[in-house]
Amino acid sequence: MSQIMLQQALDASDIIGRWEYDVPNDRVYADALVALVFNINPAETAAGTSLGTFLAGVHPEDRERFIREIKLSTETGLCCAFEYRVCSADGVVRWILDRGRIALDEAGRPQRGSGVLIDITQSRLGDHARGTDASCQAQHPLERAAEHCLAAREAIHEYPEPLLHRMSDMLLLEVGRALSKLTDERRRGAMN
Repeated sequence: MSQIMLQQALDASDIIGRWEYDVPNDRVYADALVALVFNINPAETAAGTSLGTFLAGVHPEDRERFIREIKLSTETGLCCAFEYRVCSADGVVRWILDRGRIALDEAGRPQRGSGVLIDITQSRLGDHARGTDASCQAQHPLERAAEHCLAAREAIHEYPEPLLHRMSDMLLLEVGRALSKLTDERRRGAMN
């Protein structure tokens, strides 16, 4: 995908795509657009690549926080939502809202995670405030819905029904889009 196509795809929607993380095997699977935003070959993310490969695409100033948030989610199994910058394949530094959850097994060990990435670069333009970490102590109904959608998606994907898989993915993406708008509204309100 050329740099122009990457920009056009990102301009068409705030939603970048989905990711899934097989924690015990350290394999992250993601959509092609997610791969390009992290400056990774899409074939690598389709086959599964290490979390370290994604970490290399995170802006150097945000890597420590990225690791801390992932670690917290793998230890607690709680939903996480945080913002960070990436250095994408087209050479543009983008702001990403990453919302996901890592499921734990009965013994409390991290197993699989899934989530969505939303491009919030436009809403960050002119935002001189420090990077904010959102927590999953959700106050807003959309934040609670996102957490439930992630859990429902995990359960639905255990059942071999492609239509339900697509429908749960679509619901999660639409909730992510609404969350992006909510985040933008909150920022604008904080600036006034």
